[in-house]
Amino acid sequence: MQCVLLAAGYATRLYPLTENMPKALLKLGDKTILEMVTDKIDEVSDVENIYIVTNEKFYKQFEKWCESYKGPKKVKVIDDHTTSNDNRLGAIGDLKYVIDTENINDEILVMASDNIFDFSLCDFVDMYRSKNADMICAHTIENKEDLHSMGVVELDGKVTSFEEKPKQPKSDLGVPPFYLYKRDTLPLIDKYLKEGNNPDAPGHFIPWLIGKNDVYAYVFDAVRIDIGTQESYYDACERQKNGTLFNN
Repeated sequence: MQCVLLAAGYATRLYPLTENMPKALLKLGDKTILEMVTDKIDEVSDVENIYIVTNEKFYKQFEKWCESYKGPKKVKVIDDHTTSNDNRLGAIGDLKYVIDTENINDEILVMASDNIFDFSLCDFVDMYRSKNADMICAHTIENKEDLHSMGVVELDGKVTSFEEKPKQPKSDLGVPPFYLYKRDTLPLIDKYLKEGNNPDAPGHFIPWLIGKNDVYAYVFDAVRIDIGTQESYYDACERQKNGTLFNN
C-alpha cells in the first residue's frame, strides 16, 4: 500500500501565516501538523511509501522537513510544478500526477495533510481489508452548518449517496479527506478526469465512483480537526497547550 498526502494548496484563508509557509508545516506545540499526520501513518504497517505532493512554491520547505523525518516509512516529496491557485491541478489532479510520475500500481491511502485526528488508521485499513472494497471515512457532525462545507454521505450498508458541500444535507454524516482505493480503482481516476469531471476537492470523485464500484464507509467516533482557517488553527494551538486537543 502507498500513501499520498495532498499538500499542494496555497491556504489563502490562513494568510499571512501561510504566505511563505505551507499549512502542513505550521506547528501545534512542538510538532508540525504534518508530523502529527505522519505519526498516524507510521502505525500502519501496510504502508510502504509516503508521497507528499505539493507545489513549486513550497517544495523545498517540504524537502527540508523530510530531512528531519525519523519514521519507518520512505517519504518522497513530489513537485506538481504549479505556482498559484490559478494553475493548480486540484486534489484529484494531484493524485493522478503522483500515480503517473511514480508509476504507482498498488492500493493507495489518500489523505489531506492538514487534518489532525484521534482515530486509528489501522482500524480504517482493517475494515478496508474485511470489505475488500474502496473505502471512505465518515463521522457525525454536531454543528450542522459545517455540513455545508464538506462531503455528506448516506449509508445503507455501503455508500448510497455522496454530495460535496450540499445546500441541503441529506444526513449528519460528514466525510473528511481519508480514502482507501484498491489497485483496480486507479485507472478509474484517469477515466474520471478524462471525462472532464471536477479535479478539485477529493470528495468529488466519490459520487462518480459509487456508480461503478461498491464503496463502504468507516464510521469513527473521535475528534478530527480541519486546520482550514486562522480561527481553527489558533483554537487547535490553545487546545494543544491546555492538553485538550482531542477532547470533545
